[in-house]
Amino acid sequence: MRINDNLTVPVIVQAGQLPWTQSPAAGVDRRMLFRIGDEVARATSIVRYAPHSAFPRHTHGGGEEIVVLDGVFQDEHGDYPAGSYFRNPPGTSHVPASEAGCTIFVRLWQFRDGDRDQIVRRPAEGRQREPRSGAASALELFDDGFENVRFESWMPGSSVAVENARGLEMLILAGSLSIGDQTLLPQGWVRLPAGQPLRAVCGADGANVWLKDAPLLHPDVCQMP
Repeated sequence: MRINDNLTVPVIVQAGQLPWTQSPAAGVDRRMLFRIGDEVARATSIVRYAPHSAFPRHTHGGGEEIVVLDGVFQDEHGDYPAGSYFRNPPGTSHVPASEAGCTIFVRLWQFRDGDRDQIVRRPAEGRQREPRSGAASALELFDDGFENVRFESWMPGSSVAVENARGLEMLILAGSLSIGDQTLLPQGWVRLPAGQPLRAVCGADGANVWLKDAPLLHPDVCQMP
């Protein structure tokens, strides 16, 4: 299966309008944004857990990066409410579940081979950074010199520019913004190859975004089986 696999072209997807497709686990559905492979795949997805659902124990051969969008995501290590961010590096394992139901944003098999940092950020945890023009706040979640990951809050009606030397990926968490003639709502996903800056205009409620500044695929990305 191949979805949005051409990393040399910009991609804008209003994921909130995509149909849900069933995963192998009962009660766990997903909206696929990027995919190379079948059930084991390099993949970026929105995943929805119905109440009392769980996914079987699995090991992250290529790493897993998650943002909790709503509800409470859980595993045997703890509970992660909306606004949580974490990175499970290659070799880690868990049993993901949700007692009350939740929605998460997930990136699989996109870690560098040498990335072994396990990061858990509860809501509002991270390092405050100087916000860019048009932004009210910037919370740095992770930076290892190879990628920078942030939550940013952009002000209502503001024009925001994000330069792009390595590659950019963005997910809208709340509010709305426009890129060219396209208006994006929550779960709107944007991926831009290096050299193509992001230019956005925020809606009347502003926009909260998850933003990753990194190569769209690391040169030393974990090799799939």
